[in-house]
Amino acid sequence: MMQRVYLDHNATSPLRPEARAAMIAAMDALGNPSSVHSEGRAAKAIVEKARGQISEAFGVGAHDIVFTGSATEAAALALKDRGFHAGDIEHDAVAAWVQADLPLKTGQVCVAQPTGTALQLANSETGIVQTLPEGLGFCDMTQGFGKLPLAFSWSGADMACASAHKLGGPKGVGCLLLKPGVEVAAQVLGGGQEMGRRAGTENIIGIAGFGAAAEASARDLSAGKWATIEKLRNILEKTLEASGKPLILVGTDSPRLPNTACFAAPGWKGETQVMQMDLAGFAVSAGSACSSGKVKASRVLRAMGYDEDVASSAIRVSLGLETTEDEVQQFAKVWLAAYERLLARKAAR
Repeated sequence: MMQRVYLDHNATSPLRPEARAAMIAAMDALGNPSSVHSEGRAAKAIVEKARGQISEAFGVGAHDIVFTGSATEAAALALKDRGFHAGDIEHDAVAAWVQADLPLKTGQVCVAQPTGTALQLANSETGIVQTLPEGLGFCDMTQGFGKLPLAFSWSGADMACASAHKLGGPKGVGCLLLKPGVEVAAQVLGGGQEMGRRAGTENIIGIAGFGAAAEASARDLSAGKWATIEKLRNILEKTLEASGKPLILVGTDSPRLPNTACFAAPGWKGETQVMQMDLAGFAVSAGSACSSGKVKASRVLRAMGYDEDVASSAIRVSLGLETTEDEVQQFAKVWLAAYERLLARKAAR
């Protein structure tokens, strides 16, 4: 049976052993965390332990963490009815609530009024890292947390969102981070959970996994593991570039996430590349997983000034902590061979 290679970690990352163990332990918690009896207090303790773990890992006060069902929900909680502005590179979860009218220069969003701006920390497609201005209204930190040395408390942002499954935690749980003194109006009503900011019984199992994953991700970052992954990403890009094939590497002159490579092969549709690589045993993507199934050019690359051909022929390869050099070399070999066959067919016409 073909051994598959997973190279789509920006879409979601494998569940960490620490998160799995914490979730299994939380399954035995009987009580409702809002109940005052012993069982309820035990359940509440699980939630607060995770809040403390995330507080330490993300550099934010425990009281200023609001658990949500996803980073998407956290973005909506922060941005609804605020009229924020942004560049046209934001994730759809943010783009749904902002006016995408800020210009870009070499992949960086030009911010004039930080307090009324939403700006991502790092782009999920290109990996390009933004320079965050002091007083920023909102930051989508989903892709950057755990991969970049950053604390919310010194980011300069009033609000930010994050997601567990990008860190090796479970899917279906995220959080909103708030600067002390900043408040949001609850959109989910019916209870006083999360300090009145988000009603509904907390997802104890998911939150436990989130906390354990955040703690483990901070440890891995401090140990320099992502620096090793960056070297593998660079090996991949240098191998592709050395082939002499007509391809475009995106963002190589900008600060980037250590694990992300985005490149385009003009004339070879990104969706076709993804399907061919899937059949060959490699999981990659043509953009954000939340936009999958939409056969169109990358909005992010178009905003960066690339034409329709380039924007529709780009794919993203995102490595994880378990990715090996052999897997990277295997992918490069298979992708280049497929591209060579395409070029040969075109030349023979």
